[in-house]
Amino acid sequence: MPALTVKNIPEQLYDHLRASARVHHRSINSELIHCLETALLPRRASAEETIATARALRAQVKAKRIPTREITAAKNEGRK
Repeated sequence: MPALTVKNIPEQLYDHLRASARVHHRSINSELIHCLETALLPRRASAEETIATARALRAQVKAKRIPTREITAAKNEGRK
């Protein structure tokens, strides 16, 4: 596994990292890895979160709804 040395960490940032590690019962190294994973790795959204996001986006759209029959007609138009 790769190793990493982090230098010149501002004292205030180090104090926050150390305090967070203490609260989460982790070593400073484990806390730093957790922080990096949280910031840099994608998180899988649950189905409920995805649906909620889609509904919120849909609510922002001011376009009129297109009836299903019009969509089907448009799709079939080029298939004749």
